[in-house]
Order: sequence, then C-alpha cells, then structure tokens
Amino acid sequence: MSEEKNVTLEQDVLVEEEAVNAPAEPVTEAESAESKSVEAASAEATPAEAAPTEAAQPQPEARVETMEDYAKELEASFKRVKEGDVLTGTVAGVTEDQVLVDLKYYAGGVINKENINGDPDFQLQAEIHPGDEITATVISTDDGEGNIELSMKEANENMLWDKFAAMLADRTIVNVKIAEIVKGGAVAYLEGVRAFIPASKLAAEYVEDLEEYNGKTIEATVITADPEAKKLVLSGKEPARAKLQEEKNKKIAKCEVGAVMEGTVDTLKEYGAFVNLENGLSGLLHISQISNQRIKHPGAVLKEGQTVKVKIISIKDNKISLSMKALEPEEEIDLEGFDFKGDGEVTTGLGALLKGLKF
Repeated sequence: MSEEKNVTLEQDVLVEEEAVNAPAEPVTEAESAESKSVEAASAEATPAEAAPTEAAQPQPEARVETMEDYAKELEASFKRVKEGDVLTGTVAGVTEDQVLVDLKYYAGGVINKENINGDPDFQLQAEIHPGDEITATVISTDDGEGNIELSMKEANENMLWDKFAAMLADRTIVNVKIAEIVKGGAVAYLEGVRAFIPASKLAAEYVEDLEEYNGKTIEATVITADPEAKKLVLSGKEPARAKLQEEKNKKIAKCEVGAVMEGTVDTLKEYGAFVNLENGLSGLLHISQISNQRIKHPGAVLKEGQTVKVKIISIKDNKISLSMKALEPEEEIDLEGFDFKGDGEVTTGLGALLKGLKF
C-alpha cells in the first residue's frame, strides 16, 4: 500500500515539472493588443503611483535653537549690577507714578516719577510709552520688592548740561511753561531742569505784573548754563523782540514810498524825532527833514505828543524815514530887481537893494 502511494507522488511531481518546463504557447495578435490595452488603463488609473507629488517631497528639518542663540541674554542675566551702573532697557509699562523697564536681567527695573526729571508737571503716560528705549542709573539694586531702582534724572544730568551749552551757543529758541512766580522773576523747567527767568527778561518790555505770566508758555533762549553751580537762566526777551521785529518788517514791506499819513511825535532827540504812525509803525523824522529852514534842535519846531503830517521817503533796511519838509512848498525867491547878464551871472539893482527899507 505504501509502495502505491510513493509511485503516485512521484508521478505528481513529474507532471508538475513538465508543466513548469513546458514551452509557452504562442500569443496571437489579438491577445497581445488586449494585454497592452489593460496595462495602459492600469497606468492611467494610478498616476500617483507612477510619480510622487510635491507634497510627498522630503521637507527640511526645523532648526533647533541652541544656547548660543541666547548667549547675550544669558550673559546679561548673570552680570552683577551695582549702584552707579548706567543701564539701557526697554519700557515694559507706564503708570501715573512709575516706569517699568525690561533690562534683560533676572530682575526688572523701576523708575519712580521723582527720578524721571525735576518737573513736577511731567506726565509719565503722555511722554513715555511702552517700547521706548531708556538709559538710567542704578540707585538701588533692590527697591524692597525685588526690582532694581533706577534714575533717569541722574543719568541724563551730564548730557543735559552739554545740551544746554549747545543751546546757549546756537541761541536755540525753546518753548517753556512758567511754573511759578518768585521774587525777581519766574521759574520754568527745561528738559526737567529748574530754570530762572529774570523779570527784565520775561518779555519784550518790562513786565510790571508777573502773575499775568504764571502758567503761560513762552519762547525763550538759554543765557546762562553753569553745570557746576547747577544754574540755568533763560530769557524770553530776545525771542519776543525778534518776533515783534519780524512782524514789523512785514508791515514795513507793505508801506509805499511817497505815502502821506498822520503821526504823533513820540520822542525828541538831537538828531531828529521818532513819530508813531497811524499804521502802528514808527519812523524817524531826521532834523534835516523837519523844515526847509535850518534848525538847531527838533524842539524848536516840534513837541512830544504833537500830531504831524509826514511823508515816507525811504524804507531801506526795514527802517522808515519820514519827512515834513517834503510836504512844504518850496520857498519862492522874488526875482524882481535882479539884472541878468548874458553870461548867466545875476546882479542886484539899487532899487532891489533899497526895496523895503524905511528911512
């Protein structure tokens, strides 16, 4: 029985080998065409498998940040801060009384209002904003709450006095607000530094009632800047007079030479008289232009407060020159009794010399 099984197995193996080794049957043209059609359809149905899309392309790996990227911040955080150091940071927040500063340090910085500058009216939230860069001096490494206490006023002091010196040299005009009236003048603050304005320098003319200027904003120039004595003196007189002169020049430019107008004699001098004109300007009436007759002093013809009629004869260099003489008729010479010779000489006859004499 076992021999029969073995014979059967051997026969099966032979059949399989013959099938494998058997030559392939010839393929007809129809079968070949059908096979190519099936392969083409398969390729069209699966384009994604034939070529990878852009999304399938390999992406670069994200850069991993290292300690070197934070080297500066780390160095700053480990740096030891001491009183007197000058630090620069970024404003992180502003309240009515404090400025919070990011120093890139393990502790934050804080500047109290009184350490910003000396101006009591300084508005923190209006003048300082988050993101501003600030330089300040360390006055305490711990304000009691773990913050570094800073002072802008101390850090800026030297720079400010250099700035004031430049303003003095350049005659820079600045706007300042009168903070208070004191004996002999007024007080204002320039860049947070207390400055004095003498009463005689407050305006173009001397001010009798200083209180009228309290709280006003005026233009001023620096006339004294002494850093050692901490002395800063301003003047509003120079800018005020310059402004008045500018306005005057504009009015003078509109004046016409030859125009006749009335005026009032303001002051008398040896060389002439100053006349206030009806257009608000003032002009000089030189002594030689007062009368056709020669006079030794303007007071011989004029007096202060007198109303006169004058003619504008010049506006050169923004100065108005006036004349009364130009309005007087030329003195007529009586030629009766004069003998004219052919050569142009004039002789006087006896009748002309005796005319008007009484015997």
